[in-house]
Amino acid sequence: MLRALDGQHRLLALHQLIVAGQAEDVQVPAVVFDRLSPDQVVELFVTINAKHTKLNPSHLISLAGRRLYPDKELAASHDIIRALNEHADSPLKGDIKLFGVGRGRVAQAPLAEELKGIFTALDALGGRQSDRFRESEQRFILNNFKKIERVFPRAWVGRKYSIKTALALRAFLRVVPDVLKALRDSHDDPLDAHAIGRTVQPWATLVGDSRFETEGEWRQKQAGGTRGTVELLARELRGALGT
Repeated sequence: MLRALDGQHRLLALHQLIVAGQAEDVQVPAVVFDRLSPDQVVELFVTINAKHTKLNPSHLISLAGRRLYPDKELAASHDIIRALNEHADSPLKGDIKLFGVGRGRVAQAPLAEELKGIFTALDALGGRQSDRFRESEQRFILNNFKKIERVFPRAWVGRKYSIKTALALRAFLRVVPDVLKALRDSHDDPLDAHAIGRTVQPWATLVGDSRFETEGEWRQKQAGGTRGTVELLARELRGALGT
């Protein structure tokens, strides 16, 4: 079965010519991709249409997870991100741009990629902690960010801090498997909000609010580039957990 990723209007015109008996000498150039996986089909669709229709990459999360083909991990990521952005008690309420729109400052797509990385890491790890997390993913992520808000109270509400940026939020998500490991080592329930709070509390003194001052240490450590800086912050967070 062949599917048209682009050029549906040309196909419709060709169909009309065939019906009218006028398509004998018509040639329609096409590029055929063989054996693409579903996620590659979506990626191609977005790549082809992004320039002219300005389709935002964040649409990938919903398109891939729910519309074009079933991807449970991307669908779960979308649900978690939506909960973070819409729950009344979420520390990130209104801070995320869903589908590329809204007043939020953080795009949906990079957060979804980090969440997908969490699922991959935990599935490889296996065990009770992984199962408990997958049972209540939204609850854990919400509780985790509530505790992060308490650990960095000045940075979380201050205008001169960069803690609620895609870079920082990705780092916090990247160390979720490490937080779960610390909970496991302490024989704590990963869904116990108080246990999560105890686990991440060392960040208050070993990382501190000042780490996220936009004009301070934050700017100095961005010199290595966005990707490197995400991992750099993640390493600092892991080190403070002792993992």
